[in-house]
This record gives sequence, structure tokens and C-alpha cells, in this order.
Amino acid sequence: MAILFHIDMNCFYASVEQALNPALKGKAIAVGGDPKERRGVVVTCSYEARARGVYTTMRVTEALKKCPELLMLKPNFERYRAASNAMFTILRDYTDLVEPVSIDEGYMDVTAITHGIDAVALAEEIQQRLKQELDLPCSIGIAPNKFLAKTASDMKKPFGITVLRKRQVPQILWPKPVIAMHGIGQRTAEKLATHAIQTIGDLAAATEADMKRWFGKNGVRMREKAHGIDKRAVDPTSIYDTKSVGNSTTLAENILTQRKLHEVISQLAERVANRLHAKNLAGTTISIQLRGADWKQTTRSKTLVNAIYEQADIAREAKELATKHWNGAPLRLVGVSMSHVENRQQRIEQLDLFTFTKHVPDEPVMNVMNELRDKFGQHIIVRGVRVKKSTYDAPTSFSKDFLDDHRK
Repeated sequence: MAILFHIDMNCFYASVEQALNPALKGKAIAVGGDPKERRGVVVTCSYEARARGVYTTMRVTEALKKCPELLMLKPNFERYRAASNAMFTILRDYTDLVEPVSIDEGYMDVTAITHGIDAVALAEEIQQRLKQELDLPCSIGIAPNKFLAKTASDMKKPFGITVLRKRQVPQILWPKPVIAMHGIGQRTAEKLATHAIQTIGDLAAATEADMKRWFGKNGVRMREKAHGIDKRAVDPTSIYDTKSVGNSTTLAENILTQRKLHEVISQLAERVANRLHAKNLAGTTISIQLRGADWKQTTRSKTLVNAIYEQADIAREAKELATKHWNGAPLRLVGVSMSHVENRQQRIEQLDLFTFTKHVPDEPVMNVMNELRDKFGQHIIVRGVRVKKSTYDAPTSFSKDFLDDHRK
């Protein structure tokens, strides 16, 4: 039987900040938004902040009301990518069968290097190495397949190790609501409810024929997972799912004005930009999703000449689409996404005759700027802005090699 680990770093961005600056440990901190202007949303927060009612995607103003002593930090994605690389380097010390699925989580197939109870000892060793060498906590799920391993890693946080066997599925998973199952969101849960499927046990009890008729191939896969079945192998050649990056929100009250719609789009654009930054991606197609109170849905897209990834650019394009295609009817759901995404360092600007002539005089300068950004980060140099030298030089418990790589 296969033995798979799912490694999930706990409060990753916040943990990286605390590791780099031990003075932040034990304090309520959050990453995201704009600390000076007190706007934007929380990307992630420490467990101390969560204990005070702060959560991911909460608006900064609301988070500060919940927790006045909350320390807001601007995201530093170069720092987080460096920590992620160090984390996956440690995992690959044990096996080449490592599959990253995001900046802060991945799967390991350890079948060939451990067995039985030794798997727990191996997980403990990996967990301790990540803590001792990088000062980063993680939770690890141990199971015979990806779905169960991912489910197990969510069961004990922070710093937990959980074994989940297929035979335990009826007892542990079936009583839970379907939305608790990894891969099922609010919209799918609502559709399942129309077929009297409220719990994971209800999903397991549904026939394969019904699930296929109602949801197609995805319905069959959902039913299999409800039985603890997942045939996907750990793929070390896989990269993050980068087909699209998006975010949507269902509003407690209908949107009735363009001002409110633009406000929501700005918040969604920030979340999308944060995810693009975390994966070092940019996209050329922007899409909006508008669902009315009557459940009628409008989806519109626009393909751009150059890839974008900054919040301001995403918000501007999304607002333009929304203004053009919203008929003023009350809205209950809004979504923003970027597709046709690619690695920012590999993207090539598609210049037509006019943009080519515009950029030719800047080419030597742009080449130097790109070299500096590749070496020191995207925000090391910008047009028309004076960048203050960072005073951030806190002591760290990261390994020397990690620090050397990070500061080069």
C-alpha cells in the first residue's frame, strides 16, 4: 500500500515573518493590505491573531477593530518564495517523489523509503527539520492517497501529525458536511443540497449513475473521494495549477451601486494579485463573473497585449469590464480571475509596430531594470518613485544557506 505525506506549512507568510524577526513571535500579526493606509484585506495571520477573531480575507479595518494590537505587515513575496524553495529542498533530501501544489504545501510519496509505524517517525523527523533549520512549523497528513493525506493534514493544526486510513473514512468523514470535504466549495455544496446530499456520508451513499448524471465525471470523482478513493499519483514533474488564478465572493447584501461594485472588485483584485505574486505569475486574460439576485450569471473576458499581475492593473481592467457589462440589476456574487498565466520572468511582451517604436528608446534601461529585478526583487527599482533603503535586518533563525540565498 502506498504511503503519502501531505506537508502543509502553518500560517506560512506570518511564520516566515516571525522566523526572520523573532520579536514578532507570540504576537498577533497579519500579512496583507496596506499597514499605513489601513486598507486592503488580510492574506494570512498568526494563530495569536486568529484567536482574536482575525481571519484570512477579512478587511484590514475590520481586523484592526477586532484586534487593536494587530501588527500589519506588507507581503514580501520574494522572501516567501525563498522560504518555499528552502522547504522543498529539505523534502527532496528524502525522496525525489515530491510534488509542490502551492508555495506552502506539497505531497511526498515515501512508500519506498518507509513502512508501517516508521512513517510516523519519518514525518516527525521532517517536521522537526523544518522547524529547527527554517524555524517554520508545519502539519503533516499520512495516508494511502492524496485526498486522505490532504484531509489528514488539516485535522491537527498547528504542528500536528495525523494518520488517516481508508477504513476510518466512514467513522471520521461521513458525519461531516460535504463542504468540509477538500475540493467542494460553497457553490457545489449548494448544488449537492438540491439532491438531498448534505453530508459526506450522503455523498458516499449516492449511486455512481446519479452522480454522473448530475455532475458528470466530477460527480464520480467526488463520490470516490467520499469513499476514500483517490487514484492520483504524486507527480514530481508537476507544477502549480497555473491555468487561472481567481477569487469570488458572495455578498451578504445585494450590490446596488457602481461604487459598491468597484469597491468589491478592488478587494478581489488584491486577493488575485497576492496569489499571482506568491506564484510569480502574470496573466493576459482577465475575466469577471457577475451573478444577480435572480441567479442569472454574466461572465465577460478581455485579452490584453501585455501580461499583468499588479492589483491596480487587475482592478482597473475588471472595473472597466464590469462597468461595460453590468445592467444595474442587484448583484449577489462577484468574481475576478486571471487566465493564460505564465511565469513573469519568462513572459515576452508582444509588441506591435506602435508599442515597438515606443519601447525601443527604453530598451537599454529596461534591460538593466529587469536584471536588477530578477536579482533583487520586482520592487527594487521602479519608474518615478524613490525607494527607501529597507531598515529590516532583524536577527534570524533560518539556516545560513537559506539566508545567503535570500540576501544575494
